[in-house]
Amino acid sequence: MSHHEIHYDERIREQGYRLTPQRQIIMDALCAIGDHASVNQVYEQVHQESPAVDRATVYRTLHFFHDLELVTASEIDGETVYEIAGHAAHHHLICSNCGAEQTLPDEALEGLVTYLLNTYGFTAELRHLVIPGLCQECSEQ
Repeated sequence: MSHHEIHYDERIREQGYRLTPQRQIIMDALCAIGDHASVNQVYEQVHQESPAVDRATVYRTLHFFHDLELVTASEIDGETVYEIAGHAAHHHLICSNCGAEQTLPDEALEGLVTYLLNTYGFTAELRHLVIPGLCQECSEQ
């Protein structure tokens, strides 16, 4: 998903923050990667464009973007990865064996949300889940 589709620059300004050159470069790098990206992957992309931006700035900026809900953070294989947040919540099924990934629409978890509310009185805010398991192909092997 492109950051131009979500107007991240406007969302940053609306919340009283500035769009600094470093923030612009880091968002552009995350978009260029186009998928889940670790801090190191984003840093490597940023470093190619602007060697003056250090790893700590990338780390802080990704957390800043996450706090503003411009990016989502998930844990995959023990590592935090970031992805541009879309307009609608979505989730991922990740094969623990081969790494295959499938996107799961938010509607697929409506039953869980209802169950948690009815059974526990708990209002779940499921924005971006990563569900590990085995894909069909690996399950059949």
